[in-house]
Amino acid sequence: MITIELQNILKQEYRLNWNGIHGYPHWVRVRENGLRLAKMNGANPDVIELFAFLHDICRRSNGTDPGHGKRAAEFIDSLEPKLINLSETDLDSLKYACTYHDQGLIEGNITVQTCWDADRLDLGRVGSVPSPRHLCTSAAKQPEIIEWALRRSQSV
Repeated sequence: MITIELQNILKQEYRLNWNGIHGYPHWVRVRENGLRLAKMNGANPDVIELFAFLHDICRRSNGTDPGHGKRAAEFIDSLEPKLINLSETDLDSLKYACTYHDQGLIEGNITVQTCWDADRLDLGRVGSVPSPRHLCTSAAKQPEIIEWALRRSQSV
């Protein structure tokens, strides 16, 4: 799903440090988190992969950055459809997941929930341990999944 063409666009668009706490290494871990969860819960892996690489693309700050999720959804709308290649329903899920990923929500379809969990499981990179009560899916709440993700996020 993440083509070289899309990666090049993301490199041009991203304003912060490509290797920083919200940059490319984070996106790769979110992708792996999400794809692992999707194998357990049936979430759509195409949406998850795109979410991983797009949810923080429009950040302007590594700190509090209200609206960056909404800006990401608007950015998705600006891309050529061939770069995203999702059904309308899946595209809506992707944009919803991006828009609200930083709002602490836990309700949504299984793919949206898995996107949010994939991101939250990478909190170790900023010194936080993911809490099961802030995760959405039973797969993400498993202690062994939290521990696995925490080890990966802390090894940056």
